[in-house]
Amino acid sequence: MSRRGETIELAVLGLLHEGPLHGYELRKRLNLMLGWGRVLSYGSLYPALKKMLRSRLISEDTSVPAPVTGRPRIVYRVTESGREEFRRQMADVGPTAWEDDTFGIRFSFFSSAPSETRLRVLEGRRTRLEERLARVRGDLARNPKKADRYASELHRHGVESVEREVRWLSDLIKAEREHQEHRTAPGTATP
Repeated sequence: MSRRGETIELAVLGLLHEGPLHGYELRKRLNLMLGWGRVLSYGSLYPALKKMLRSRLISEDTSVPAPVTGRPRIVYRVTESGREEFRRQMADVGPTAWEDDTFGIRFSFFSSAPSETRLRVLEGRRTRLEERLARVRGDLARNPKKADRYASELHRHGVESVEREVRWLSDLIKAEREHQEHRTAPGTATP
């Protein structure tokens, strides 16, 4: 399966993990989750849903009438196999969990992951971004040739965006560690 297909699958399983949804609402919520500039078409969503139906990760219910037309509306639900697959994917802490394409989706469902998993994904993402920053700064140092004003501004904006995300991740990691320490401190209950 392509990385985009895996990302859509994780997002669909996560949203259906929260409750049943029909296709229109599912697409709307996925587009909100994917963020600015990325729109998921029905041409991408429905083939992914069909594949997930064949894999028995989700089921469909056509007995729910649409409010206005009264025609049957397909409502999708996650199956037990889908719940297991969602847990498996959320437990993955390898490099794909840190990448730009999947990190935001995974982060949206962090409350479903154990603290240790969240920490490893956050740390992996921060390391990946720090490596990216070092590479860009190295390229700039090796090639000090003056770029035009707009190229320089775009480069500066990119570096500042990554630096801001690294600070945000560092704050999240610190808070997650403090939460772990609080839960394991003597006299505190661990859930």
